[in-house]
Amino acid sequence: MAINWDAYDNHPFHDELVSEHGNARTHARKLINYLENMSPEDLQERQDAADLAIKQMGITFRVYTQEEGAIDRAWPFDIVPRVIRKKEWNETEAGLKQRVQALNLFIDDLYHDQKCIKDGVFPKHVLAESVNFRKQCIGVNPPLGVWAHICGSDLVRDSDGTMYVLEDNLRVPSGVSYMLENRAVTKRVFPELFETYQPEPVASYPSDLFDTLAALSPRPGDTPEIVVMTPGIYNSAYFEHAYLAQQMGCELVEGRDLVVGDDDCVYMRNVEGLSRVDVIYRRIDDLFLDPEAFDPTSMLGVPGLLRAWKAGNVALANAPGAGVADDKVVYSYVPDLIKYYLDQDAIVSNVPTWRCMDKDSLKHVLANLKDLVVKPANESGGYGMLVGPASTKAEREEFAKLVAANPRNYIAQPTLGISTVPTVVRGGLLEPRHVDLRPFILSGKKMNVTTGGLTRVALRKGSLVVNSSQGGGSKDTWIVDA
Repeated sequence: MAINWDAYDNHPFHDELVSEHGNARTHARKLINYLENMSPEDLQERQDAADLAIKQMGITFRVYTQEEGAIDRAWPFDIVPRVIRKKEWNETEAGLKQRVQALNLFIDDLYHDQKCIKDGVFPKHVLAESVNFRKQCIGVNPPLGVWAHICGSDLVRDSDGTMYVLEDNLRVPSGVSYMLENRAVTKRVFPELFETYQPEPVASYPSDLFDTLAALSPRPGDTPEIVVMTPGIYNSAYFEHAYLAQQMGCELVEGRDLVVGDDDCVYMRNVEGLSRVDVIYRRIDDLFLDPEAFDPTSMLGVPGLLRAWKAGNVALANAPGAGVADDKVVYSYVPDLIKYYLDQDAIVSNVPTWRCMDKDSLKHVLANLKDLVVKPANESGGYGMLVGPASTKAEREEFAKLVAANPRNYIAQPTLGISTVPTVVRGGLLEPRHVDLRPFILSGKKMNVTTGGLTRVALRKGSLVVNSSQGGGSKDTWIVDA
């Protein structure tokens, strides 16, 4: 029997597949029964087969180390899928659509009338100190009124089973290619399970993404020329950039491949000469996009690109300036923004959050650092945060200085007992490991949410850090009608 049931004794966390009484949850019963009948040797053999398939398929991610610099590593994947009931997912999907709709209205408002500030819903000083608000975008009207066309919102489930939104990623969210490849590898390793279960498909994402981008074209009567713009092969998400371009049948370009003409249109250099570009799915941060408009030292961008965008001659996804809502302090206001713009209560709640810029909250956070997770407003990938229960006294003292020096830049949240899923450990046994979930939301003429998303798993026992750059891995995510 591959499941190490001893690891579930007095397990204080919600497990996605196993109930608190040590029984399989209804929607996972067939999967748990299947795993119970496997030997550790058989399960380890399947995991090894998955690892080999990932190497053969070239599924990698890039990390940076002081010792080795930039290196490519095989994508870390665990073969046991996470399973979610479709009835529950339908509500979560509705909550994600609601959230992104409100965020797009919020971004548009900030670059126009700023009614939310005038009406006292959002503080003026928070916007004034935002590192991602782009004055160059004031007054711009992007196609369809959408700024964040691709959003990845991270979800976690607490010990009581409640699903929360942990954060929103609206600049250049990554990970969707691994969601797609996880499904392909799972089908290789567990083909028989797909005869028992029929998880909702995820394969339509590239075509959905293409349709979302095509709808932004300034030349709607023609077949649009769409390109994926990458910083280059040394970027940590380069695998995804190349993968999505290939799946959509689009060109993968770098800034040097594009030029803005005297007519303020964007052209791509190719062997025939120049061809006009209609839509750019950019995977480059704002400040590197256009040395004329942002950082003059950027070697990654295209001079005049912002000018072409503002003239309506090219569409950019996500739009420059959308990152103003990709701020963990802004995150804390999202339920208020949903109420303000949509006159609705949030369907999926935020994690309870303390804004360190508030005097009383700051006092509480500094007095309770050992029990809280403290995050900087604009970092990603698990960097720059303090996980109180796993920290040392020296680390907390140093972090207290950082927070006190710049309280606007920090929020704090309780240390959630985030849910677990059985995961293969050494020797082919299954033990619970903590997970989160990143669904992807597309916004254009219509909204699409991936059926499930990228489940990330903390492979180290007891760890809550799921980022691949910090030792985490991933799982396939199944939405099932059960």
